[in-house]
Amino acid sequence: MTPLHEWTPTPEKAIALQRELAPRIEREDRLGPVRHIAGVDIGFEQEGEITRAAIVVLAWPGDPVAGFEVVEQVVHREPTRMPYIPGLLSFREVPAALEAFGKLVTRPELVMVDGQGIAHPRRLGVASHLGLWLDLPTIGVAKSRLCGVHDEVPEPRGEWTPLRHRGETIGAVLRTRVGVKPLFVSLGHRITLATSLDWVVKCLGRTKLPEPTRLADRLASRRGPMPRPAD
Repeated sequence: MTPLHEWTPTPEKAIALQRELAPRIEREDRLGPVRHIAGVDIGFEQEGEITRAAIVVLAWPGDPVAGFEVVEQVVHREPTRMPYIPGLLSFREVPAALEAFGKLVTRPELVMVDGQGIAHPRRLGVASHLGLWLDLPTIGVAKSRLCGVHDEVPEPRGEWTPLRHRGETIGAVLRTRVGVKPLFVSLGHRITLATSLDWVVKCLGRTKLPEPTRLADRLASRRGPMPRPAD
């Protein structure tokens, strides 16, 4: 992991860094054989004073209905380094995620992040920023829209419509369950939007979220024990 910059910039410097780093995002597929997929969820505790990063590594191929094999899981907590500033969330969240990745024994070939990829005003959301640091293919899977406009999404599961911003397609609004609000999928790094959508759909189980980010969210919020890999 090669450091890209310091993590305590002023807001003005952070915006300048986003503009500097965004052109380095690779929007083509550089994805080899996938044996492990990581799901990443980042949250906060103690009224935002503590950042919590959870990673679950799953074996692929897996069955999102019958269940994935959980190979490894990590939760890392550290003092929050930056206050919440709209558009600069990655500077608040990614440092803890990098520390969590540093604790993993298994290096995944693909990472799904609960957050935006290039579906960001300056094209550098959490998934893209993290992908650059890790030099890994990443996908942003967000529950809400940060920027852009889109048409109505058809109701059948798997249907989607483009998310556009300033004349550019920056993501897809994906229906993962009938009658449930869609997800906002965008490429993070080293992957195309089409391939990102394909992987998200392949990882869908019975719930709204793809299994990698669903299980990371479950681990982060401690809603029941996680399955452990066999010794």
